[in-house]
Amino acid sequence: MTLAADRSLCDLSLGIVCPMANEGAESVRFVKAVLEQCLAFKRVMFFAVLDNATEDDSLSLLHELAKTEPRLKVVWAPENDCVAGAYVRGYREALGAGSDWILEIDAGFSHQPEQIPRFFQAMQKGYDCAFGTRFARGGRFMESPLSRYLISYGGTILTNLLMGTRLSDMTSGFELFSRDALEMVLEKGIYSRAHFFQTEIKVSCRRLKIAEVPIHYRHPSPRLGTEALSDAFRQLRRLFVSRCKGQL
Repeated sequence: MTLAADRSLCDLSLGIVCPMANEGAESVRFVKAVLEQCLAFKRVMFFAVLDNATEDDSLSLLHELAKTEPRLKVVWAPENDCVAGAYVRGYREALGAGSDWILEIDAGFSHQPEQIPRFFQAMQKGYDCAFGTRFARGGRFMESPLSRYLISYGGTILTNLLMGTRLSDMTSGFELFSRDALEMVLEKGIYSRAHFFQTEIKVSCRRLKIAEVPIHYRHPSPRLGTEALSDAFRQLRRLFVSRCKGQL
């Protein structure tokens, strides 16, 4: 599935998928910081996906930035009814724009833009996807509560045990895909409606050539409620049953 490992970045188109909500002026600073790390590509498009969860001036600020920044496309998606929907909309926008590689990154500087080149370096070695890890050597949780660390670490151990995967971090959302890899993920389908969809994607990719990239994660995303945890257990059970039946 990989693009030839010796292809230069200047031969490739990059799509960046980043759902946003209520980031305010930080949204503008974040877009600029991310794009600064992606200058080597033939073409770059940053897809900022916003929906009705946005209640501040983020949308208008990004529209204003887009007037002078042609690499930014603001995607208004009021039809989204779950967190996974915003990412899927972004994936489809990036694929529709002809992106060779698709980078997924969270807004708000919870993921560090200066670490983006690590993903490019990994993919240039011929991998299908590169997943950020907070638990491998060089990875870190910063300014995050112990409960969030335990949920992410425990979820990784449980998923690896039930699904036969071997990644050190099964819940991170900082990742880079080849076009073929992401199209395969969408063809298989994403059934989780909450944060577990990141784990679901990694399970779908388990037979591909995968690199893990150490990242520093700052600040938790919104607190995981009982509904999100219930969705995670329900979807993990579904995946485990499918694996037992040889359907994965």
